[in-house]
Amino acid sequence: MMRSRQPLPRLWLMTDERMGDALWDALVRLPRGSGVIFRHYARADRRALFEQVRTIARKHGLVLLLAGSPREAAAWRAHGAHGRSPHLRTARPLLRTAPAHDARELAKVRAHAVLLSPVFATRSHPGVRTLGPIRFAILARMSEAPVIALGGMDAGRFRHLARLGAYGWAGIDALLRIRT
Repeated sequence: MMRSRQPLPRLWLMTDERMGDALWDALVRLPRGSGVIFRHYARADRRALFEQVRTIARKHGLVLLLAGSPREAAAWRAHGAHGRSPHLRTARPLLRTAPAHDARELAKVRAHAVLLSPVFATRSHPGVRTLGPIRFAILARMSEAPVIALGGMDAGRFRHLARLGAYGWAGIDALLRIRT
């Protein structure tokens, strides 16, 4: 497992364009020490929006990762990067997370944490085959890095998956109505 100076959150908000203005409420209601993975890939004003999110993250003690390359994350002054890009040296240490959906992808992850998905059915990816709790547990045990459960997650489902190897959980919809 890689080392980082940044503490690894157990709760993560995945941002995207569908959130609209609900993003702002979700950010301020996240518990201190939670993580945010800023995606918003299709926004022409992506950098400006990131800066607004970064201001709120700093004020509320949130860990902010940029979905993109480590160099871009360092340039944007994020706490880290989320993605499959190779681990590149940057001027300062960055927290790194990576996605995985199966054993093959999981074996390639070189990050501080892996987001394993989709555990359950999710509005973000309708009709996609889910892992379910048993397959999630099998894959989580294979991981060298802490595993963050993603896909149809909420606090109740996380409590169950924590017994099966989940370090934390991430979501979109569940965190728009945060009650953790």
